[in-house]
Amino acid sequence: MTTYLLAGGGTGGHVNPLLALAEWIRVNEPDSVVLALGTKEGLESKLVPERGFELLTIERLPFPRKPSLYALKFPFKFQRAVKEIRNIISANAVDVVVGFGGYASAPAYVAAGKNKIPFVIHEANALPGMANRLGARKASALAVAFKSTKLPSAVFTGMPLRAEIESAISQDSKSVSRKHFGLDETTATLLVTGGSLGARSINEAVSASESALDAAGIQVLHIVGNKSELPEVRTKSLVRLKYCDSMDLAISAADLAISRAGASTVCELGAFGLPSIFVPYPVGNGEQRFNAADLVEAGGALVVEDSNFTFDYVRDRVIPLISNTKLLHQMAKAAKAASISDGTNRLYKLVRSVLPTNSNPSK
Repeated sequence: MTTYLLAGGGTGGHVNPLLALAEWIRVNEPDSVVLALGTKEGLESKLVPERGFELLTIERLPFPRKPSLYALKFPFKFQRAVKEIRNIISANAVDVVVGFGGYASAPAYVAAGKNKIPFVIHEANALPGMANRLGARKASALAVAFKSTKLPSAVFTGMPLRAEIESAISQDSKSVSRKHFGLDETTATLLVTGGSLGARSINEAVSASESALDAAGIQVLHIVGNKSELPEVRTKSLVRLKYCDSMDLAISAADLAISRAGASTVCELGAFGLPSIFVPYPVGNGEQRFNAADLVEAGGALVVEDSNFTFDYVRDRVIPLISNTKLLHQMAKAAKAASISDGTNRLYKLVRSVLPTNSNPSK
């Protein structure tokens, strides 16, 4: 029996791979214990308990970026968090810590080191976050979701994918998936998504292009996000949803995807071998462009700047592409060849390899 402490959270990009590994462990080691570490404010506070795992929380501690009263207090708050996690490790006889980035990860790495137990880091983004960059120096093992991620001695495991995604990859269920959404089973299908909150620029351009897409014989599955003002619609050529809880079916139904380039999304679309057009989020440190780079270089995807994704782009580039079945087939083959569909098992094996009393993984 092994006790795992999985640390991370804040956003879906940190929480989803954490949960994928947690569920893999639960299936393959039913006698082992899986604990999650996060904050009360992050997405993990909702998703982790929903999946049946215990969530332990510490104070949310962003790294200070400029001089302030908080910056003066930060070292003391950080050491207090480390102490709390060391107590958690001792009280639960934790054997290994696995961190996925986010506010809980950095103090967890320090705590693991002080308690002399191994810790493994998984970096989901092509452009590493601060917590993982710092923790990488002393990690027992380091996994990355993208080949191009620049971290020393990293193992390319790919992204831990949700079980339903991994299962759907191996199935030929395009017609069944289209039927699930009320779409025609034989018509070329465009999937559009900007994530759970949506992407205004993508939504506006695709909404303005609906007539042109329909005229070209293309049906659209458009997931606009919970914050979008666009209403839900179901017509012969358009299914517009606020939220989709069956992304495995949505991806299976499509011939081409238009999407933001969040790490999980890029890896899921690539693993499916779904040709994609990525519209990276234009705010922040540009990490989404880096996330898409490997697939674009392999020939499995295209990338377009947010400001250039307009009605004209949909008319001049998207419609000709989705109508070119030969090119789509080439892109699909390239995307699949450049991607990893068993990232959860690869990460699991890497974690098992650092345990002092290592045993062979079940799969």
